[in-house]
Amino acid sequence: MKGITLILFVCLFSSGESLAWKAPPTFQVCTDYHCDILKPVTLDAAQWQALRALFSSTQSAAQERQQIRTAIAWMEQQVGEQAGTWVDLKENDGEGSEPGQLDCIAESINTTTYLRLMAQDNLLKWHQVQERQRRNPWLFDIHWTATIWDTQTQQRYAIDSWFFANGEPPVVQPIEAWLSGQDFTLN
Repeated sequence: MKGITLILFVCLFSSGESLAWKAPPTFQVCTDYHCDILKPVTLDAAQWQALRALFSSTQSAAQERQQIRTAIAWMEQQVGEQAGTWVDLKENDGEGSEPGQLDCIAESINTTTYLRLMAQDNLLKWHQVQERQRRNPWLFDIHWTATIWDTQTQQRYAIDSWFFANGEPPVVQPIEAWLSGQDFTLN
């Protein structure tokens, strides 16, 4: 029995790559302001393979950040159909009481969830998912974002999906620029 287990182990891991998910486990997403209401979402194998294909060829951290932008937009579209967040407008347009409208708290939590799913499936080669970041330049002007860490340059980046409507690529910018409220670039 030990011999069979060893052979199976060698066959599974001899390529040096970890096994990929067919699909992630069911996960929870925010569906309202402040993330008071969570809804379970399930992606099937075909959906997850479409997401994995976005990361099929990654040659640099900068390229991976662009792939992350595309992947977050794609995840918002897929999740939006199930969770009702497909109606989410940019920023805080609309009223917070409207079903499916997200604020920066909910957006940053959802984006962090998507990033963690990607990281758990080993899709991120150049970045690590970090905790969310808050900025508040004035007493009542608080804003949240998801973040990643470039493992080569040690640069932290904001991944902020709040600025755009559901399914549009998020802002990706160095955390220092995001914290200072500078205009964003798509790097």
